[in-house]
Amino acid sequence: QVQLVESGGGLVQAGGSLRLSCLASGSISSITTMGWYRQIPGKQRELVARITTGGYTGYADSVNGRFTISRDTAKNTLYLQMNSLKPEDTAVYYCNTVYNYYAWGQGTQVTVSS
Repeated sequence: QVQLVESGGGLVQAGGSLRLSCLASGSISSITTMGWYRQIPGKQRELVARITTGGYTGYADSVNGRFTISRDTAKNTLYLQMNSLKPEDTAVYYCNTVYNYYAWGQGTQVTVSS
C-alpha cells in the first residue's frame, strides 16, 4: 500500500506564497502522472496541477501562471509552489496519481486571507 502525506499548508495573506510537499511511502510499483488536487467545503475535489513521467506539467486555468508543480523521484516527493495566492485558493490540498488513485491522504489546509 502507498501512503500519501501532505504538508506545508498554512495561513497566508493574499499575494503570499506557500510550498506544499507530498511524501509517498510504502509499496510504489512505478512512477506515474502525479497531481495536486484541492477541495473547498461543499464543492467537488478538483485537479489543479499535474506532472507526467516525462516531466511535462499542466495546470488548471485558475492557477496557471501562479502555481508550479515539481517532483523529486529519489525522495518520492511531490511539490507545489504556490505564488500570488488568492482567497479563492483557500482549500484542503491533496496529492495523488491522476489515474488509478492511491488512498487519499489527510491533505493540508491552505487558507488565504483577504
